[in-house]
Amino acid sequence: MAKLLARRALQGVVIVWLVATLTFLLLALAPGDAVDAAYGDSRVPQEVRDHLRTEFCLDRNIAGRYVCWIGSVAHGNLGWSIRYSRPVADVLADAVPNTLVLMFCAITLTFVLGVGAGVVQARRPGGAVDRGVGAVALFLYALPDFWFALMAMFVIAYQLHLLPYVGMTNSALYPTYGFWEKVGDRIAHLILPAGTLALVAAAGISRYQRAAMLDAMSQDYVRTARAKGVDEGRILRHHVFRNALLPVITLIGLWLPALLGGAVIIERIFSWPGIGSLAANGVATRDAPLVLAITVLSSVLVVLGSLLADLLYAVADPRVRVE
Repeated sequence: MAKLLARRALQGVVIVWLVATLTFLLLALAPGDAVDAAYGDSRVPQEVRDHLRTEFCLDRNIAGRYVCWIGSVAHGNLGWSIRYSRPVADVLADAVPNTLVLMFCAITLTFVLGVGAGVVQARRPGGAVDRGVGAVALFLYALPDFWFALMAMFVIAYQLHLLPYVGMTNSALYPTYGFWEKVGDRIAHLILPAGTLALVAAAGISRYQRAAMLDAMSQDYVRTARAKGVDEGRILRHHVFRNALLPVITLIGLWLPALLGGAVIIERIFSWPGIGSLAANGVATRDAPLVLAITVLSSVLVVLGSLLADLLYAVADPRVRVE
């Protein structure tokens, strides 16, 4: 297992570097720069703009800018955000915890709902419950996440006034709340963004889980357990479910990029102050240091998700032996 983790970690470093380099090249080849986007007003003297370009290495060619950026990162300096007039590290420090909370809740809901729906369908394949849950899952899976988020906001927040839909807290009343009121307020603001992300993703997970359950039910060890008179519930819990969970565990590492990509749109729709909103603002204002830092961070999260999937796979299946 140690060799596997070391190999995966080395692969992860290479992947993060390649993704960051490709992102840097795309930003460098695009017309304009952050100084033009932030200080393009004709009232700003040209000398000031030239000084800023020199300060941020924007007066160099692509290779020179790349070497400047790599050198800064190697010294732990992620750069200066022109858009926010703050160090990039400080900007990320405010936003990353918010995105991690959203992603943790979304991933947890995704796999709880997806695996649960798949198990329910597989108990009686072809029955009314299987067909009903399958139809709902297919409908949700076919929906674009941004459209589903907008419709959920319109119906639940605008029409029914059941949940808040902007930000992480009620900015006006939150300071006056007690501890449990603050917890309830945060949960209420989290339901719509995390729920819309999770429901669409859970619909796909449920189809994988159902197929894996049905495949496990056809194996010889299940028929042998039934021939011995083992209770059907015990068979499902101890023989079928554990083996059927293995393909779904693999999806954890694969689903993180999709959820991170969806979080960019969802955070914008619900004004959630996370890295998705920062990324959208950074791209719009050509804030290259901020976009590069977010890209590197997102790649690291995806690599860590893949490592977590490998560990969970080995824990769930003791037959796995890694040399």
